[in-house]
Amino acid sequence: MFVIKVDGPGSRARHLLSAFALLIAGAFLALGACGPALAQEKGTLHPKPLPPLANPHDPRLPAKDLFARALKPTSGPAKVIGFYAAGCLAGARPLPWDGDAWQVMRPSRNRYWGDPYLLSFLENTARRAKASGIWPGFLVGDIAQPRGGPMLAMHVSHQVGLEADIWFRPMPDRKLSMSDRERMMSTVLVRKDRLDVDPKTWRPADLNILRFVAKQPEVLRIFVNPAIKKAICRETSGLRPWLGKIRPEYGHISHFHVRLVCPPGQPLCRNQFAPPKRADCGKSLAWWFSPQVLHPKPNPHYKPRPPITLAQLPRACRAVLGAK
Repeated sequence: MFVIKVDGPGSRARHLLSAFALLIAGAFLALGACGPALAQEKGTLHPKPLPPLANPHDPRLPAKDLFARALKPTSGPAKVIGFYAAGCLAGARPLPWDGDAWQVMRPSRNRYWGDPYLLSFLENTARRAKASGIWPGFLVGDIAQPRGGPMLAMHVSHQVGLEADIWFRPMPDRKLSMSDRERMMSTVLVRKDRLDVDPKTWRPADLNILRFVAKQPEVLRIFVNPAIKKAICRETSGLRPWLGKIRPEYGHISHFHVRLVCPPGQPLCRNQFAPPKRADCGKSLAWWFSPQVLHPKPNPHYKPRPPITLAQLPRACRAVLGAK
């Protein structure tokens, strides 16, 4: 699934969203956003290496083709370089596939790498949620590639090792097999019409884990489907500054996407602006359920944006990509 990370009309992007909705209408229709494109993708038990590039030094080559072929991280200290949707990662560390409160899903994608700041957050938060009875353990999807950078498919962000997808399916009380990790599906919380959550799958525990994670000071944003935010707004009340961190976004029907602030002592990391310190359950949320968003008309003038090249990433990413 192609994911675009913008915030709703209540953010700085307010003045862009009407035009943005028209711009992406053609793209989401082409991707089948109303149907299969929102489905989860299974992994494989037999991953095949990508073929070598004919001209890896071509400046027009999409950066995603280069970073997808970097199968191991660089050595040395961890460095977060650039922005969440335009950056890379040096000294990445792997999230262990098995923990006392988490397990890695879809390892064939080789996207379980991150900055130690994020990995520590995932491990500690999962343990605390399990110990308190909020959630039995995290099933962790994509984090980042071994050297970060753009991915071949499914994400625009996830480039600097500070983001992770956490499934809405709780971790079972057993070690998953490789077949489980690659073929098991997460729990879909949203109705097919995308107007609300599915009462057959939405549970109080889903709200509780989102609230628990959002209250952590390291968390900058959590992306969920608009229907999920709608349910949270309806089922909570009072002062809810943590709810401002939970941002509606396309897709995200079976997982939530956690984005952390830049770690201390990382001068090359670019933070995103902070979300509003309010619940943000009004007009900005209602926009996501308007006809032009739920049922966009084809845009005959739509032209996909060219993929980002290495030259468009921070200069330090060239050294990261070229390091042995």
